[in-house]
Amino acid sequence: MSIIGIDVGGSGIKGAPVDLGTGQLLTERHKLLTPQPATPAAVAASAVALAHQFPAAARYGVAVPAVVKDGVTLSAANIDPAWIGYHIGELFTEALGAPVFVLNDADAAGLAEMHFGAGREERGTVVMLTLGTGIGTAVFLDGRLVPNTELGHLEVRGKEAEKRAAAQVRKNDHLSWPKWAARVSEVLDTFENLLWPDLFIIGGGVSRKADKFMPLLKCRTRVVPAALGNDAGIVGAALAAWDEP
Repeated sequence: MSIIGIDVGGSGIKGAPVDLGTGQLLTERHKLLTPQPATPAAVAASAVALAHQFPAAARYGVAVPAVVKDGVTLSAANIDPAWIGYHIGELFTEALGAPVFVLNDADAAGLAEMHFGAGREERGTVVMLTLGTGIGTAVFLDGRLVPNTELGHLEVRGKEAEKRAAAQVRKNDHLSWPKWAARVSEVLDTFENLLWPDLFIIGGGVSRKADKFMPLLKCRTRVVPAALGNDAGIVGAALAAWDEP
């Protein structure tokens, strides 16, 4: 079965067909800028334009920056508020002309890492963090996902974690790697005290520069970079669509 994974972010929408035997992209991924305003209809149109770069798929998986239940988006992180309460699954299915499974973007990245990447065969409690425009999280217990965790919105020293330590914050505030790593360490410490995890996996585009900040992190939990890098959301979205009956 041919499946295309699409990862919708606050700044870009990227996708590709995925080999679900290996977790590898079957072609070079294609990327478009996220439309502004990023309304559901505008994003769906961009997803269709992206999908047209590849042969038609039998099924699509779409990862979005929102809490998703039964195809309905219940939040809107770094995207247009019109997403709240929207049946995004129906919209994408109609737009793409094929079955679509929609899930939270960090959950998608986590699924890919647990199945193919840094979390493979890991037991216990694993927390995946995607550091990008915000901070997404995915929590797993013995390999099973606890969906729609939004730990990036927890308060850390009087401010939301993602507004203190997202990768975009480092750029916007012109923080040095050591200063930003100290902020990320504060976030990890907060998560540790709540969940007592066995492993942190750090993903998002910044994971490509793991050598610049990960040795500086201070926490008691083992921390590793995402093995699939910034493709994890695409792979996980396709994997979730494949697993869906």
